[in-house]
Amino acid sequence: MNGTVLRKEIQERIDEIKEADILVGIPSYNNARTIAHVVKAVHAGFAKYFPDKKCVLVNSDGGSTDGTMSVVQDATIEDSLSILLHHRIVPAFKITTPYHGIPGKGSAFRTIFEIADALNVKACAVVDSDLRSITPEWVELLVKPVLDGGFDYIAPLYHRHKYDGTITNSIVYPLTRALYGRRVRQPIGGDFGFSGNLAKFYLTKDVWNTDVARYGIDIWMTTTAIANDFRVCQSFLGAKIHDPKDPGADLSAMLHQVVGATFDLMDTYSGKWKAVKGSEPTLTCGFQYAVGLEPVSVNLDRMIDKFRLGVNELKDIWREFLPEDVMKFLYKAGKQPKKKFHMPDDIWAEIIYGFAIAAHKKMINKEHLLKSLTPLYIGRVASFVIETWESSAEEVEDRIEKLCITFENKKDFLMDGWDR
Repeated sequence: MNGTVLRKEIQERIDEIKEADILVGIPSYNNARTIAHVVKAVHAGFAKYFPDKKCVLVNSDGGSTDGTMSVVQDATIEDSLSILLHHRIVPAFKITTPYHGIPGKGSAFRTIFEIADALNVKACAVVDSDLRSITPEWVELLVKPVLDGGFDYIAPLYHRHKYDGTITNSIVYPLTRALYGRRVRQPIGGDFGFSGNLAKFYLTKDVWNTDVARYGIDIWMTTTAIANDFRVCQSFLGAKIHDPKDPGADLSAMLHQVVGATFDLMDTYSGKWKAVKGSEPTLTCGFQYAVGLEPVSVNLDRMIDKFRLGVNELKDIWREFLPEDVMKFLYKAGKQPKKKFHMPDDIWAEIIYGFAIAAHKKMINKEHLLKSLTPLYIGRVASFVIETWESSAEEVEDRIEKLCITFENKKDFLMDGWDR
């Protein structure tokens, strides 16, 4: 075993199962209300799409106090006929275990990777425990490209409300695409498929006592797969329906975590991304169709007020590392009438690249640096909302595509500042 030693009863369960073909992991923390639906969907996926494969469901729990693990153990599919079974069924196994180490999703994933390694599985997937939109088809779409297509990493592709996933749309997707040259639309989606070989590779990396183990695992998995030349595709899963967050609410903790992990990976793989120009599409599996989406509320006035307050309070910090033309723009934007508020793509790309350079050069305490990004991010989202208020989902996607191209075209700005 790599790293942590699995608990005795889990090791005994592994000895009993011996080997498996497919493993699906569900990390959890106080998800008793939603996890039964996820467990049932995964079991139905095993039965419907992989009836002749040896399948294991692993719930890696972070110390839930609401009975989550008991719900997982008790969740079953009552009516097997309802999921169209017509083959011999190999029983699916279930393992529930608390994980050890730093509290966070990454530590939960490490336990899942270790069990996958011990069982020598061919294909794995992980899915969020609070999903309301998961169907049995997700198991097929995340696992089959590994078994039948020889892919190592399957990123999710969802339809989401145009104001859901704003950290992905405005920072993480444009940045990772420009850096590593692959168009993986949801690099921090939360639901992934991967090969047993990639799970073993993840375990060799010494990140489990770092921030990755707390909250940077999604972007770390995606970037590690792309930067180490594993075969990557994406699967269309339909709608991602969970508890959406108001993009104007205080997302500073999540922003700090995700962007911090993305910047750390830029140091790890600088030799890789410096050689990349432009980007190429990523193969998408699954039939794409329109879906109904839950609305996301937006409070524009509050967002622009937070941006203005940030300009007043943080301009002296930003002046240390942002270009003069960007600072002039921010002063003016802080005084713009709300209806005319606009932050252009090239300014936004220079802001993100400027923050990345400052993090790389350790110009400012990293926590202070990342927290000071929050009002700028909220201002950028406010500008995007104003610009796309009347836009359809397709028009919004075209708008995000233009932002990505700006990040690619501005990459020389990053390269010039990185080593200077």
